[in-house]
Amino acid sequence: MSESSFRDCQAWKDEALPLSTSSNDACKLYDAILTQYVKWKNDDTVGGIEGCISAIQTADPNFVMGYVISTGLELVATTSSPRLDERLASAVKRTVELANSQDISPREKLHVKAVELFSHGNYPKACEVWEEILLDHPTDMLALKFAHDSYFYMGAQLPMRDSVARVLPHWKPHMPLFSYLKGQYSFGLLETRFYDQALKVAMEGLALTPDDAWSVHSVAHVYEMKAEVDKGLNFMESREKDWQGSDMLASHNYWHWALYFIEREQYEAALQIYDSQVFKRSKASGAMLDIVDACSLLCRLEMEGVCVKDRWRELLHITQPHTDDHVTLFNDLHFLMVSLGANETGASQRLLEGLQELAKEPGDNQQHQLARTIGIPMCKAMMEYNQGNYSQAVALLYPLRYSMVDIGGSDAQRDLFNQLLIHAAMKSENKEHQKLGRCLVVERDAVRPNSPLTHRLMQKALALHD
Repeated sequence: MSESSFRDCQAWKDEALPLSTSSNDACKLYDAILTQYVKWKNDDTVGGIEGCISAIQTADPNFVMGYVISTGLELVATTSSPRLDERLASAVKRTVELANSQDISPREKLHVKAVELFSHGNYPKACEVWEEILLDHPTDMLALKFAHDSYFYMGAQLPMRDSVARVLPHWKPHMPLFSYLKGQYSFGLLETRFYDQALKVAMEGLALTPDDAWSVHSVAHVYEMKAEVDKGLNFMESREKDWQGSDMLASHNYWHWALYFIEREQYEAALQIYDSQVFKRSKASGAMLDIVDACSLLCRLEMEGVCVKDRWRELLHITQPHTDDHVTLFNDLHFLMVSLGANETGASQRLLEGLQELAKEPGDNQQHQLARTIGIPMCKAMMEYNQGNYSQAVALLYPLRYSMVDIGGSDAQRDLFNQLLIHAAMKSENKEHQKLGRCLVVERDAVRPNSPLTHRLMQKALALHD
């Protein structure tokens, strides 16, 4: 560990965020993990996040916050379910037992409580606890970031923005990780449609830290939502050297780049990014963000009439092991795209039935509670669409338009389902649906004028018979 760059026991105390351990190494490793998480970047000089997690358990095997950050990160990654993964479930249990057997601070106790709630799928309650921490400790970056990610999974756009706004005045430029708040705040602003302000704040972040991949990502979103394709392409290209080193977010930033190409009908360029970056990285990392981006990209290309058959089969190898996870509805819907695209009826059926089973007795699991009203109908709509039953797909999707935000993700990611609804409406035999399709395209054009993709949909809609 580099002695100078990470905070020891005393440094954490000085910031009024004391950690219950006497090991300076453990404190520094905690800081190293937190820093890599905030930067979306594994730092090889410290052994990456995984290396630091192993080292922190050696430095102090009973360090509660060491467990909180390592177990919390695994849970927030949504790559495995504590319902099925014994090791992850027992890591949560161990964290709770350790906390109960030690005299730790009220703040640390709340951290443990939040991680436990999150592990049960109770995202709203977990966020309440993180917010409780932030009331007294507004510079607790771990609480802020865990809450930020959880709001994202719930599609809780206003809380995601306001959570950061509330703590901003308490942060000072000399504090470690200060500049990264800009990207976090910017993302909340753009998800609540304050595009100009979001752009300004993200650019402030990049002026302080040019390689802040989350601020780059925020700018990419603004250009996507405003359909300013040329600006988006120029920006991603001019900054590529800065952001491609953030291994945890690079694939997602490439995904944004590919969306601009799809807007422009440059399908080969989009496929090139899919093959060389998004698919390749998702296969190597197994990270959920990378995987869902791969699913989404293929689905969008297919809606544009591009043949991606063989790629679906390859991607199925990555998604199929997650069929039974059911950690988030957002992930489930993306896995379903792949099993449908690959004509893997068994996996599609299994995913739907598993979700239906969990929806019967969801308990505290917020995602399973939403499965009945949103997740399952959306899955069924995709299955109907896939079988060419477009009017059924419209009947299922249209009533959910304004509640779809609850599946989580960003406006840009969820736009896929808006497009799916428009395609279904236009392909439906039902005259009313075709009319609806035209209305939806007009509405889309009003929100993001000058979108080439919307223009193409408009042409299609007008070609339909009156």
